Amino acid sequence: MKNIFSIIILILAVLSIFAAQYCLSDYALRTFINISIFIILAVSYNLINGVTGQFSLEPNGFVAVGAYITALLLLDIEAKQDQFSLLDPHPFILSFHTDSFFIALLAGGFGALVLSLILSFAVFRVRGDYLAIVTLGFGIIIKLIALNFAAFTNGVQGLNEIPKPNNFLYIVGIITIISVVLILNIIYSKYGRAMKAVRDDEDAALAMGINTFRIKTLAFGTSAFLEGVAGGLLACYITSVTPEQFDFLFTFQLLIIIVLGGLGSTTGAIIGAILVIGGSEWLRFLDEPMNIFGYETKGLPGLRMLVFSIILILVMLFARRGIFGDKELSDIIFKRFKK
Repeated sequence: MKNIFSIIILILAVLSIFAAQYCLSDYALRTFINISIFIILAVSYNLINGVTGQFSLEPNGFVAVGAYITALLLLDIEAKQDQFSLLDPHPFILSFHTDSFFIALLAGGFGALVLSLILSFAVFRVRGDYLAIVTLGFGIIIKLIALNFAAFTNGVQGLNEIPKPNNFLYIVGIITIISVVLILNIIYSKYGRAMKAVRDDEDAALAMGINTFRIKTLAFGTSAFLEGVAGGLLACYITSVTPEQFDFLFTFQLLIIIVLGGLGSTTGAIIGAILVIGGSEWLRFLDEPMNIFGYETKGLPGLRMLVFSIILILVMLFARRGIFGDKELSDIIFKRFKK
């Protein structure tokens, strides 16, 4: 029965992607794409933070790596020479090019993956708050590198006019579905059970013979790869990359998403991304002049964020473990069905 339910959800997800192209306005379509990219980020970040229980604050660093690698590969020599104004582009950067969008995207993901494997030897020597501090420092270092190595990244000016492939909506949608399916398959595999064991009690998991370092590295690397891919998609979606896009607030936004949805729940991460990213867009009318019972109000920039923050506070007050807790939608439905 669960397999049939999963197939139905998969079919509905594919149909929604094709329907979006014809049913949504340009603005709504851009919001749909943005939500899809953040779903990839949310489910991958939830794997290391929620499922494995490692308080990591690294996403902005891996997203930045994926975004810069993808952007530099897609920009041709002429574009780089025109854009690099602070310093001449390094000869390696000029030769760093491909016409294939998917090769560039995979390179961004693998770049983040390799970096995560290198970092894991230092990162997982500590736990808890210390782990958060180490990964936070990594994100800051990546931003500083992007700012100061202008021959490779164009510094504070960043990269612009990044090519976007045709049918970008379909590409983002399919990658989002693949990412969610991949994460769910990992969670329900023996590796996923080992990750949950590490989350619940790492010392007990170690005593039971689980190689906790390997399990944490697997979660860290998988999360980093998908974050790098999402970074490449984000760069093409915005068509520009700057260091300021990837400060700690980016990670904090993802943290809000997975906590709101429920740590450890992939369904919660998806719903959280829809509510946070979509909600901040859908409430934009609050910033504009309004007619309330015949009374004309002036535009109040920032009012939507105030209202949105109040909504988040109320949700967390009444659902302290998030909307889904650590459960998946299928678990909740079939539990009630059995009753």
